Amino acid sequence: MQNSNLRYPLLIFLGSLLLFVPFLGNVHLFDWDEINFAECAREMIVTGNYGVVQIDFFPFWEKPPLFIWMQVLCMKVFGMNEFASRLPNALSGAVTLSALFIMGRKISGERFAWKWVLMYAGSLLPQFYFRSGIIDPWFNLFIFIAIYQFVNYTNELTDSPSAFFNRRIAISGLVLSLAVLTKGPVALLIFGLCFLAFRLIKRKPIMLWKHFGLYVIAALLPAALWFATLAAMGKAQLIVDFIVYQIRLFSTEDAGHGHNFFYHWYVILIGCFPASVIALHGLFKNGNASPFEKHNLLWMRILFWMVLILFSIVRTKIIHYASLTYFPLTFLAAHSLTQLESGHFRIRKWIGILNAVVGTILGLAFLLLPFSDQLIPALIRNGIIKDKFAEASFLAGTNWLGFEWFIGVLMLAVTAYSSWRYFRNKADQYWKSISIGGVLVFSLAMFILVPHVEDYTQNAAIEFWKSKRGVNCHLETLGYKSYAQYFYGETHPMSMEGDKLFKDFISNKEEVRNNSIVTVEQMREWKREWLVNGKVDRPVYFVCKNTYAADVADWWPHLKRIGEKNGFVFWERLPE
Repeated sequence: MQNSNLRYPLLIFLGSLLLFVPFLGNVHLFDWDEINFAECAREMIVTGNYGVVQIDFFPFWEKPPLFIWMQVLCMKVFGMNEFASRLPNALSGAVTLSALFIMGRKISGERFAWKWVLMYAGSLLPQFYFRSGIIDPWFNLFIFIAIYQFVNYTNELTDSPSAFFNRRIAISGLVLSLAVLTKGPVALLIFGLCFLAFRLIKRKPIMLWKHFGLYVIAALLPAALWFATLAAMGKAQLIVDFIVYQIRLFSTEDAGHGHNFFYHWYVILIGCFPASVIALHGLFKNGNASPFEKHNLLWMRILFWMVLILFSIVRTKIIHYASLTYFPLTFLAAHSLTQLESGHFRIRKWIGILNAVVGTILGLAFLLLPFSDQLIPALIRNGIIKDKFAEASFLAGTNWLGFEWFIGVLMLAVTAYSSWRYFRNKADQYWKSISIGGVLVFSLAMFILVPHVEDYTQNAAIEFWKSKRGVNCHLETLGYKSYAQYFYGETHPMSMEGDKLFKDFISNKEEVRNNSIVTVEQMREWKREWLVNGKVDRPVYFVCKNTYAADVADWWPHLKRIGEKNGFVFWERLPE
């Protein structure tokens, strides 16, 4: 019986590796987040300092170290490259889909579990994130496991006496602490909001006080040990900077990532297709769900709305911030499909139309992308594209092979067939065609289309940085933020001479003269200023966008313009 229970999760795990691992390194890491975290891991290896996260060899307070440590382990085995940087998330994908099957089977049986797995694997953004090098897949998985364990605890809670130690509470707290060590205290905030919402809905105690104490210990102790380690290393200021940064993300727009309140709503609708459309059936209705299923449905709805509303309120809006919603959303999609098959939910025409519209939008996008080299010049001539940098980037061109359009045709065919099956009330054929078709189409898009997209965006700058590998020089950007110069230029800590020149340069700064607290962010700005205007020990190479090139030439005439490509302008400064 035990072997039978493990057979399908093991098959899902191995199948997921076959789906997510191949071609992980066939495209450069994307700025910012992918390169940011990979560079943190690279600098840990270069310096041998695994206790403090760094960027440009300055302490980096924005993220805790757990995911960076995962990348370090992969880089130790496979080298400091794109494959190793993304491998932790491919493993996360395999663990996630296997875990969903195990959870789904316990909640509502094997048929439901398969629907949940295929809804998650067959949606666009979840597939993309499992092939990326960003933190969120592991962060979301840790939070969801913590909530799943707590859901089971609240379902099993009785008035009978119980011991101080509770296995589900201990697991939930410890896994939630891993989420904190992965991305930060927002994990505690999300769990706390869900806890409060469930308590208000139930209007009765949902947790014993002694178990609350156990939970607090389990959830906070590992993170507290990390903070204590930083303090012991004399890095207490990093803790303050870390907390201030987390608050700033909620209260201000970070680096221009500000959008309207409903930004994440339409990102989820398009990016989580087809699950996002199917889930609309069960967003508020239970059908013939059992009491345990209703208990889980309530928690899934609470989690979905808490995360969606929280990150709609947050001023900084980045596409993956609300990606935790993918878990409850695909759960609700699987529940909707189960109820449609049993006849307890009825076919809704407007949902079928929405399925056709969203699928057609994605299909047309995949279909037209390979014709970008013909379409974009027309958009520029007609004044639709007016940004100078975007214009130069789009005119870069790429090596389309001529067959890529078939991915769009395949997406349109899957959409047409699944919509037809839906309107014919063939729920079983509908969900199999749309989910398996999604796995196939979105996988092909990742393998074939994404590398071409990079040619229109960052490839020229990255190739310039790669050309400076092994050159004894400094690398930096002007007028825009990037981490590519550090990772792809394989930079190293400053030499003793460079460190002395930098300290001499900043010695006249008011904060230094007055022995005031200097933030790491300020030190980075001073380093850029030093590389532009100060006395340097080696050549310095800069990259800016063409929209900033005239300002660079006016403000710093001593910089020599040495080239331009696809909207990026390259500069050189030699030591005196």
